[in-house]
Amino acid sequence: MPDASYDAILFVSFGGPEGRDDVLPFLENVLRGRNVPRERMLAVAEHYYHFDGVSPINQQNRELIAAVTTRLRERGVMLPVYWGNRNWHPLLSDCMTQMTADGIQHAIAFVTASVSSYSSCRQYRQNVADARQTAGAAAPTVDKIRVFYNHPDFIAANSDRVRDAIARLPKSAQDGCQVFFTAHSIPYSMANACPYEQQLRESCRLVAEDLGLTADQWQLVYQSRSGRPEDPWLEPDVLDALRALPENSPSGVVLVPIGFLSDHMEVMYDLDIEAADLCAERHIPMQRAGTVGTHPRFVEMVCKLIEERVVPGMPREAIGTFGPNWDVCPENCCPAPMMRRPGPPSP
Repeated sequence: MPDASYDAILFVSFGGPEGRDDVLPFLENVLRGRNVPRERMLAVAEHYYHFDGVSPINQQNRELIAAVTTRLRERGVMLPVYWGNRNWHPLLSDCMTQMTADGIQHAIAFVTASVSSYSSCRQYRQNVADARQTAGAAAPTVDKIRVFYNHPDFIAANSDRVRDAIARLPKSAQDGCQVFFTAHSIPYSMANACPYEQQLRESCRLVAEDLGLTADQWQLVYQSRSGRPEDPWLEPDVLDALRALPENSPSGVVLVPIGFLSDHMEVMYDLDIEAADLCAERHIPMQRAGTVGTHPRFVEMVCKLIEERVVPGMPREAIGTFGPNWDVCPENCCPAPMMRRPGPPSP
């Protein structure tokens, strides 16, 4: 039976626009408080307009929540499920206000991020705290579920997506294909203060091991870099890694957005357009693996992570080197990056 101390489940995600009129207000929410020139924001907006202003992330979250809710009901977990986003509707503040009105007192939160960093962990916890403050003194307390970069079901779901992508390469390009795992680049000032890169590498290693890839067949690369050119960010960039491959390579390339759970705009634009165009230009066969999305093993994992907190005696699953991550983040976990004063404009 569920732990009576929890009376709701909260899904917390990034959010995305669902029409052209949403794009600029959404990006203004994302960039609020950051020193990003307006012209850069407008350039990113064009990526969204390329897809008529619709990011798939909200719809994929709806599908994931529906699938998880159905499975939990089948397993006897009947808690109500809520959903709030950091940057776009349904906004977390509105969701928390509704939870308060509904009399919810203690929720367990699944954040749609597999690894730890300021942006994918601490900032979401701060978003929840801010939403609780907005909702008032009667707002429910919220406990965040641990990150799951090394959960066996997460690894299995990613492995299936990679196998499918390899199978879609021409048969002559499948043997010895190169697998590039991609994740959102972050500044070194943030990466050096959190286990983001270490956890990503462990996810990649576990998937590669499951697939039987040799050490020279796979690499962790990064994408979607933003910020000032003079500030160092994690690299290599996926496009630079592709440029380093020999032109007309007989072996294919598979891009695996392991740092993303659903098809963010960065996945669709940076990989499906920019990286695909570069591979076509260099005559390199390429396929992009799907994100875990609503893969049955990923849905199973989300249910297990909820159950290990709400159902007494459930095991805490993890594979590889590090074991299951903590349930309660340490006080100094994933601090905000140091803010630098803007320098003079580049010539």
